Amino acid sequence: MPEPIRLGVLTPSSNTALEPLTQAMLAGLPDASAHFSRFKVTEIALDRQALVQFDDARILAAAELLADAKVQVIGWSGTAAGWMGFEQDRRLCERITALTGIPATTAVLALNELLAIRGVRELALVTPYTADVQQRIVDNYRALGIEIVAERHLSIRDNHAFGLVPPAQLRQMIEDVAQARPQAIATYCTNLRAAPLADDVERRLGIPLLDTVATTVWGMLRAAGAPAAAIRGWGGLFQWT
Repeated sequence: MPEPIRLGVLTPSSNTALEPLTQAMLAGLPDASAHFSRFKVTEIALDRQALVQFDDARILAAAELLADAKVQVIGWSGTAAGWMGFEQDRRLCERITALTGIPATTAVLALNELLAIRGVRELALVTPYTADVQQRIVDNYRALGIEIVAERHLSIRDNHAFGLVPPAQLRQMIEDVAQARPQAIATYCTNLRAAPLADDVERRLGIPLLDTVATTVWGMLRAAGAPAAAIRGWGGLFQWT
């Protein structure tokens, strides 16, 4: 029998979307399972109270609990590095591995790797965030050499509320940014229920949809040496190498 693939997922405490979506994606891999550890995150903003939620010490404590499940990889299914800087996630992964001995990845680092694989330089962005958070993300991608050619955001701060955004509203936002004909569209928040839209969006619009719940799963499977291409129905990214 093949060895089970155990994926450890770090989850914001108020997130209600990423766990069921992650489990659904992995249904195509009968030997894979996801195991979750939460730490407190309730709002997304640029003030100190919101930023301190992503202090490495809190995340490392949750990662250490995942290590007890003997997972092969730990993935941070969150997008804070988008506005706090990509180096934050690179440093976090190094610290997780130093503490646990387990390889680590994140939603954002996996997304950025996918963008590099496809040579994406024009990206569209759909988020639930406030305008100042959105601008930080735009600026960080511009510094990476990727232009955000279209964006939509919902100006929401409460993290729990992100999971209540109707898929029909997300679909309209995706269609709006698609008019700029970007090379890819990112739905950038792991508490959005956007990932199930990917196959339909890609068929109709001819533009890859990179959802950050899906990029986390892709990155974890890649780090674990597992066959991501077996995942179907969640967009073409799982066939990218």
